[in-house]
Amino acid sequence: MIGLEDYKPVTLSLRQKFQDHYARFPQTHSEYMFTSIVSWTHYMPAYCLFRENVLLLMQIKDGQPQFRPPVGERNEHLLKEVLDMAKKEGGPCPVIAVEEPAREWIGSLYPSIRIAEDRDFFDYVYLSRDLAELPGKPYLTQRNHLNRFRKKYEYSVEQIAPANMEDTLRFLQRWCLWRDCESEPMLEAEREAILFCMEHYTEMGLSGIVLRIGGEIQALSVYEPINPETAVIHFEKALPDFEGIYPAINNEAAKILAEKYRYINRESDLGIAGLRTAKERLHPDHMEKVYFISREDM
Repeated sequence: MIGLEDYKPVTLSLRQKFQDHYARFPQTHSEYMFTSIVSWTHYMPAYCLFRENVLLLMQIKDGQPQFRPPVGERNEHLLKEVLDMAKKEGGPCPVIAVEEPAREWIGSLYPSIRIAEDRDFFDYVYLSRDLAELPGKPYLTQRNHLNRFRKKYEYSVEQIAPANMEDTLRFLQRWCLWRDCESEPMLEAEREAILFCMEHYTEMGLSGIVLRIGGEIQALSVYEPINPETAVIHFEKALPDFEGIYPAINNEAAKILAEKYRYINRESDLGIAGLRTAKERLHPDHMEKVYFISREDM
């Protein structure tokens, strides 16, 4: 029998344990990545439990636990324990981030439970070659923006490394001053998540690039693989002084990733209208869906 006290905080020291588990049970949705979990624990405390070839995850939102389905070998007993605990301990939305296979599994065992789409957290997944080559009429607008940028500005691209980390941190500081991160809780939380990743960049196994114009870093992209076919872009930031700089950093990262990965996952739009429009304009190949279970539907 498991209880809340069995879950332990997700810390950087657990990275290898997560990596070993995910090597056996590859993931597809960015919400399950160790980086996505550990870098946001300041905003949404996360806890985990490894048992019987299964990873159990819980996080705290607005002071109330939210649970995820077991990750790993199918274990009906552990699933029942998680669902029972979610119903007992959770808030209005006690079960979150239910991926498609887990939705089908839960639905087959508990057909009376309603499992609803969580559209705001669908991941956008693109063919890497599409974002690298911008082929055909669908990408005409993106090509035009990129061509204007390349004609107007001389720029260079560098891999993020210890040698340019200080410059990278200065860029992030400038970006946050421009966005006034301190005035918006979510932006401030994202700033802390990025800084955590930069502080532990090497030990977290991250990769990324920066784009310089006039010797100064003006854009950044940070990414890592989620499975052998797919890389996830965790952060993509740019300053607004250079028209077309977002298409440029997007394209430069895609050209690198397309050499190794078939897909690029650019995460969700969080229900933000402008972000949704921007992601849809890049023509995703497919969406990695997630679902949730509300208390009233359990």
